[in-house]
Amino acid sequence: MSPSARDASQPPSRRNEKGRERNRGGKGAAGPGQTGQGKSGRNAPTRGFSAAAPAQRKRRADPARLTAFTVLRAVSRDDAYANLTLPAEISRKRLDKRDAGFATELTYGTLRGTGTYDAILSACVDRPLSELDAPVLDALRLGAHQLLNMRVETHAAVDETVALVRAEIGAGPSGLVNAVLRKVSAKTLAEWTEQLAHDRKLSADDALALTHAHPAWVVRALRQSLRLHGRGDELEALLRADNAAPEVHLVELPGTSPVEGARLRSAQEAGAVASSALAGAAIFRGGDIARLPGIREGQLRVQDIGSQWVTRALAAAELPDQGEAAERWLDLCAGPGGKAALLAALAAQRGATVLANEPAAHRAKLVTQALDAVEHQAWTVRTGDGRTIAEEPAGTDFQRILVDAPCTGLGALRRRPEARWRRTPGDLSGLTALQQELLDAAVGALAPGGLLAYVTCSPHMAETVIQVDDLLRRHPELELRDAHEPMRAAARDAGVELLREATGSAGSETAARCVQLWPHVHGTDAMFFALLQRPVGAKHESASAESDAVAEHPAGRIGL
Repeated sequence: MSPSARDASQPPSRRNEKGRERNRGGKGAAGPGQTGQGKSGRNAPTRGFSAAAPAQRKRRADPARLTAFTVLRAVSRDDAYANLTLPAEISRKRLDKRDAGFATELTYGTLRGTGTYDAILSACVDRPLSELDAPVLDALRLGAHQLLNMRVETHAAVDETVALVRAEIGAGPSGLVNAVLRKVSAKTLAEWTEQLAHDRKLSADDALALTHAHPAWVVRALRQSLRLHGRGDELEALLRADNAAPEVHLVELPGTSPVEGARLRSAQEAGAVASSALAGAAIFRGGDIARLPGIREGQLRVQDIGSQWVTRALAAAELPDQGEAAERWLDLCAGPGGKAALLAALAAQRGATVLANEPAAHRAKLVTQALDAVEHQAWTVRTGDGRTIAEEPAGTDFQRILVDAPCTGLGALRRRPEARWRRTPGDLSGLTALQQELLDAAVGALAPGGLLAYVTCSPHMAETVIQVDDLLRRHPELELRDAHEPMRAAARDAGVELLREATGSAGSETAARCVQLWPHVHGTDAMFFALLQRPVGAKHESASAESDAVAEHPAGRIGL
């Protein structure tokens, strides 16, 4: 047989001019998800191939997705905080406004939805997720968020994520990522959560946890706290608010600008909107904050309106007449310095002074930097354990004390998206013990007639109302004041309206006299604010018996 006849009798070569074998949509080739002819002549499943030849496949990650992936890796690998890591990455990669916005939503959205996306991915992967390499799992989460919760076309979400994997991890896992994400794309988020809830026979709270991407123990704790504060039917509204992109709140430190209010007015000219709830605050919804006048000088800064509100309320609360003596104020847990700076600015206007205490040296430096814009004679910084404050020569007889205690942070989940998956019920025992010790130390440093503000960015009952009940049992000389009064005094008319009582009644007298802010109601972090006072002439008392408040509390057991 001649060479030409032999060539004609054989199938055409599938190698291109570079010698690479290709199988791209030929007459007998099957495309993705299609079937081909098996040896038996019946339709049999065949491997799905990419529509592009290997040389044509994208191998570079676009900058926005690469930025998000870099932050996810830092969070997973190094326990980094996304709200600190992301801005630095955006700056390093010099993203424009559009790409920066995309990277921000991609990063925060993926972190918020991690638990839900992992449940969906588990149904699409043929092995436990724990057996996947951590970078591959992060990439899958990133792709799942684009497919299920962003307006990104399916082909773009899959192809760009696969390209990211090839560029940053290697070609090996790209096939797995491609196959898994195509399975994920077969259903909407609602369809996935409905199916998983049904297949797993989830309880009502567990189904809400899956649907709204919260750990189940957090959902139960939030439900109990809402009931305690007369808002038992608002759980889903709160969970949705936790998943919304947070607004940026601004505050101008009083007395720090050449013209009072000038920095806030400049921010408004750049697009900020004055807060209807609180004077001196604004909401900024777009643009580069660093370019606003006063930011570099520390006169204008980012601070949640809830944090501003409770700080101003402590300063606004009425005290017994002090005569000519200047008031002394204490921020017992001052780091990183946001509330301390506002407190010091308010103190400076009244001739008072603030001692800002922070146990960690590196955070004490941050406090000093935060306070630098305020008149220096109005404040000092102490680096030391707040529980030993009374041992200082001038560590007692403070007229106003702020205890912004370390807590689970469940009230700031919008701003710290990874926090919900890091915290566990086991964290509560150590934190509540520390809160108790800090409160006892604050009572020991409180002057007769002085005010003690207990603040947390958590609504968990064990960290809030139960903690206050325990404090009153240990120190029966203290009086629990109605915290709504100074909160109203510090607010504008719209803020006063927001503080109106909930539709239901509070579950205890203590809860009724404390203020619990909520993201879905007040547009702030879920800040808790209790105000206690030592009456003039009252002697310091301390009950040493271990508290049984959890068992006796009218709201019942704490949800874990």
